[in-house]
Parts: sequence; C-alpha cells; structure tokens
Amino acid sequence: MSIKTINIEDLGDELGNRYELLAVISKRARQIAAREKLELDEKLKYFEGFEDEEEMTFNEEQERISKEYEIRLHPGRRALDDLLSDDLTYEYPSLDE
Repeated sequence: MSIKTINIEDLGDELGNRYELLAVISKRARQIAAREKLELDEKLKYFEGFEDEEEMTFNEEQERISKEYEIRLHPGRRALDDLLSDDLTYEYPSLDE
C-alpha cells in the first residue's frame, strides 16, 4: 500500500485552525486504534488456554485473525475519511470545567 500525501489546505476551514483540525483527526485515529487493539486482544485471548493440543490449527487461526486486522486501512486514514464524510463530530470543552 503506497503512501498518499494530503494537502491540509484542501481539507477546508471547518475548524478555522489547521492545527486543531490535525488534533481532531489524530485523536479520532487514536480512538480507532485503541478500539481495534481491544477487539484483537479479545479474539486472541481465546487461544491462551490451549498449549500442545492441535497447535498447528490454532496457529493458523491466530494468523488469519491477525492478518484480517493488518489489511485494514490505517486508523489515521479512516479518521480522515470520517472527517471528510462528515461522520466525525467534535466539541470544544466548556470553559467552566
């Protein structure tokens, strides 16, 4: 998969500040990555109790599950896609808090 650069100026002035825009995208990417890591750990936890029983079968299944997560788009790219498709919402924290 090749790397494609994106001109930040083409993203528009949705926030008014490009640094804030990058902060929103990066925070969303971290949320996506954390959620996926939890999902992967949960799926792989199933295999912890099995040691020598049919080890080849379990290794193949673990490899299949891991590859499924590897071929997904990078969380940063998915966060950017969320922003571009208006699926990403953001709020400024209240000054009272």
